[in-house]
Amino acid sequence: MNLKAYFDRIGYKGPFDKPDLETLNSIHRHHIQSIPFENLSIQCGETISMDLDIIYNKIVRSSRGGWCFENNLLFSWVLKEMGYKFTIMGSRVYDNHTKDYGKYESHLILQVVIDGMSYIADVSYGMSDQIWEPLELISGKDQPQLPAVFRLVEDNGVWAVEKTGRKHHIPNKKLASSPLIDIHLDRKIYCFTLTPRGIDHFVPTSQYLQTSPESLFTNKSICSLQTPTGFRGLVGWTYSEVTFNYQDGVDLFQMSTIPREEVDKVLKEKFGVVLANKLRPIDNKVDYCV
Repeated sequence: MNLKAYFDRIGYKGPFDKPDLETLNSIHRHHIQSIPFENLSIQCGETISMDLDIIYNKIVRSSRGGWCFENNLLFSWVLKEMGYKFTIMGSRVYDNHTKDYGKYESHLILQVVIDGMSYIADVSYGMSDQIWEPLELISGKDQPQLPAVFRLVEDNGVWAVEKTGRKHHIPNKKLASSPLIDIHLDRKIYCFTLTPRGIDHFVPTSQYLQTSPESLFTNKSICSLQTPTGFRGLVGWTYSEVTFNYQDGVDLFQMSTIPREEVDKVLKEKFGVVLANKLRPIDNKVDYCV
């Protein structure tokens, strides 16, 4: 595994000899705008591994994306190579249907410590809930970024990531009422404690999420990539190009339904993803918003 090859993959040409906040922010942003959040291996009949060598080969050498267990684990290796102090942690994702956080830590995140200050790094949540730069671990502080105003809220040792977004403008009236759209401006994303976790902690959850018929990831094929002005997303056959704050207080959601035979073309042209095995797109009725 080679750090320079990773930097080439994300198009990063800045300094990497000083583990400071400016460098962390830049690498974090480059990663999310170059490497998609995607679960397409599941719909290609492939097994998703938590072996770092396999993840590196998939994302760096084969120009694929991955979900949180892959992207954030790879990012932790990058931080280690660069000399950052970090901790791997688990988080429980908020369920809009039950109005509560999940029972299990199904999302891997990172705590990075720089000059005595802690930050939450997460390069693999995807879509409109993706943070662009690490969040300072301070409770109740609004942290504006282009996608939204994010904040961390602590209650009795449990931290929650929340955001306040903008209104949506969706020119395609046929998709304006799509269940993929969350009309609420305030949104809870996930919660976590500061308990360090090892990789083995996530293996059973990873296996469950890629095999269970109740898992979001077996019910929807998802690919998301941040852009300098917003993000691109593909869920099943629904393609979205989003521009954040295209008008004051309004995000533009350009959504369309693409023919099944054009899915591979869209993945290649819009996300830089070329699949080795045949993809079977899927979009079952399971709660998920772009």
